[in-house]
Amino acid sequence: MTEVLLKELTNSDIDWILATGQREEITADTILIRQGTPVNALYILLDGALSISVAQADDNPIGRAFAALEGGELSGREVARLANGEVVGEMPFLASYQSSTTVKAARKSLVLKIPQQQLIQKLQEDVTFAAHFYRAIAVLLAQRLEQMIGQIGQSTVVLFQPQIREILFTFAELNDSDIGWMIVAGNAMKIPAGTVLFQAGRPVDALYILLDGKMVASIAEDTSNPLTRAFSTLEETDCIEREFARLSRGDIVGETPFVEASPPAMTIRAVEDAIVLSIPKWRLSAKLLHDVAFAARFYRVLAILLADKQQGIINSLGYGRISYSSGKSLDERLTYEDELSSSFLAQVTLAGTRFDWMLKQIRGN
Repeated sequence: MTEVLLKELTNSDIDWILATGQREEITADTILIRQGTPVNALYILLDGALSISVAQADDNPIGRAFAALEGGELSGREVARLANGEVVGEMPFLASYQSSTTVKAARKSLVLKIPQQQLIQKLQEDVTFAAHFYRAIAVLLAQRLEQMIGQIGQSTVVLFQPQIREILFTFAELNDSDIGWMIVAGNAMKIPAGTVLFQAGRPVDALYILLDGKMVASIAEDTSNPLTRAFSTLEETDCIEREFARLSRGDIVGETPFVEASPPAMTIRAVEDAIVLSIPKWRLSAKLLHDVAFAARFYRVLAILLADKQQGIINSLGYGRISYSSGKSLDERLTYEDELSSSFLAQVTLAGTRFDWMLKQIRGN
């Protein structure tokens, strides 16, 4: 992971981080971030190893069932192990909810601590730094998500629904001009039911926004040669695939090639007649290269969505979920996952308005 930061950040970016950050040596089992509590800093692991674990509530029957089946403790389990160059504490800069995991030192380690407020100010004032930073975070989150699935095991990864609708963050974070560019650069395509939009293991040629209809994402259960799968048609292979997520209006697929080199691990298929906006990869790549402000907004959106997928997997396993149940009193000390703030409702309205405007523009063309 070390090469990610060195590849994505410039010398001036690194100089600012070094000038702002504070080196800290921590002993084994030192907790940097505790699940369910606010995070006030970003940590870069310079040397050592960090463990990411998730805890579950005692009254969660799903969590107890998984703990019993897997021989684990009810207190939680490790879902990822981080090496040099990894970053933790990035969530407060991407979303408003509290940490869903506990991060502690697996052994004696050296971290660089960057205060939250100073980093937020830098991201707001320096758009070039923001573009580099958000892309680096998105790349790290994509790799961490892949590691988390491998650590948990595909046999225990169950169907999950995202904690946020992609349409909300995508259309609320991007500018009107960004959405206008997507309409001009993209092509509306009709996808008949049963059609595969793209296949696991093969390159993805475009970013797709689902305008209407429903699709599913599925993952292969076998561990056969990925090259063999890629050069086989779906009819030629007897590979068993399991539904991983369901997609609806406003969801985005095909975004991972912009933050990782390996082909996607999921197959996307229409389960009913659908319409997508297809934005060619080469056009979007050129836009990201030449429009740094757009790049900052785009990679921020990707980082948010990747972080949300990670949270969705954790919640699907019954870990760390704090939600309101009918008939129970609210605890003012807690922030509930299904609690709607005024800012969130405003975001819903803005995103819905922009999405409807996009649909009208596309239909008008």
